[in-house]
Amino acid sequence: MIYKIRIILDAEEDIFRDIEIEDQSNLEDFHNAITQAFGFEGSEMASFYTCDEEWNQDEEIALFDMSENGSDIRLMNETALDDVMTEDNPKLIYVYDFFSMWTFFVELADIVDKEDGRVYPNLLFTFGELPDAPPEKKFEAKPNDDEGDFDDLLDRYDDMDFDENWN
Repeated sequence: MIYKIRIILDAEEDIFRDIEIEDQSNLEDFHNAITQAFGFEGSEMASFYTCDEEWNQDEEIALFDMSENGSDIRLMNETALDDVMTEDNPKLIYVYDFFSMWTFFVELADIVDKEDGRVYPNLLFTFGELPDAPPEKKFEAKPNDDEGDFDDLLDRYDDMDFDENWN
């Protein structure tokens, strides 16, 4: 089967690419298709992340295992696309270049039969130009109503139940 997937840059402007790829392709092949579609060199570290319907990030699937002693991290070249993306779980997050943090929302749009004579992966459609630099991310903590703001927390320092001479 062929997956038709939309890859959307996490930016205020609409910038996306639509790609067709075989469902049995591994995530490294998909990573290569994405980097080519957006015009990246493809030489930077990248990861896919499984996520829920609200795009809450879950398990990492990395291009390389960067740990010193080998870990249980899943790798792109060992993970088939249809193992992590299905009709029931149609979303992934893709991050390219961990210094720049190009972040993309990846969503399964359709599953169709393979066409004879067509080479996959196949870039179907492009919209928008990739900016020179990745969009800035706004990292904001959600306040917890039970705790108040940071100044209140400092005022309650004496009420915290821990030994100040713990070491």
